[in-house]
Amino acid sequence: MSKDPFQELVDELTALRRSIEHIARTSLDKDEAKKLNQIVTAAVLKMAKAAEDAPREIQGALGVDRDQMARSATQAAARAAESAMAGIRHDLDNERAKLSQAAGEARREAWRWFGGFWVWLVAMLATGAILGALAMALIQGRGDAREFGQYPGVYCGPAGGEDLTNTAGREGCMFWYD
Repeated sequence: MSKDPFQELVDELTALRRSIEHIARTSLDKDEAKKLNQIVTAAVLKMAKAAEDAPREIQGALGVDRDQMARSATQAAARAAESAMAGIRHDLDNERAKLSQAAGEARREAWRWFGGFWVWLVAMLATGAILGALAMALIQGRGDAREFGQYPGVYCGPAGGEDLTNTAGREGCMFWYD
């Protein structure tokens, strides 16, 4: 059933009055609007200031984080290098021990191969004898000549010379070589 147009108009006016009453109850008066405006203005200013300060604060925080990351990376690299060096040092110690052991074995084998102490002793004695004979040969001729010059009368006959005396009474040693 359809409503009467007048009744519809009354219903619409009633609904409109209720909406106006609701708006009147929920709307602010002048003092409340000023307070709300101040609060909103303060919040907007605070947000604007925070937006201006944000890049500096973010840069500061990023700088601190960057410095911390650099320190952490440096410490991690130092620890890694120390670990690698410890491994290398350990490997070098092992290789040095192996080489030392091999050198000792080679020395012992060479000692056995060449006859050990007795061969060494004979070699040293032979070297000494050769050096002694060489020294004696170098010194012998000079020593004999010096002695002959100081005592020609004693050494003239054994050296193959002949003792002579001249008319003045001086003595000498004469060697004939033809």
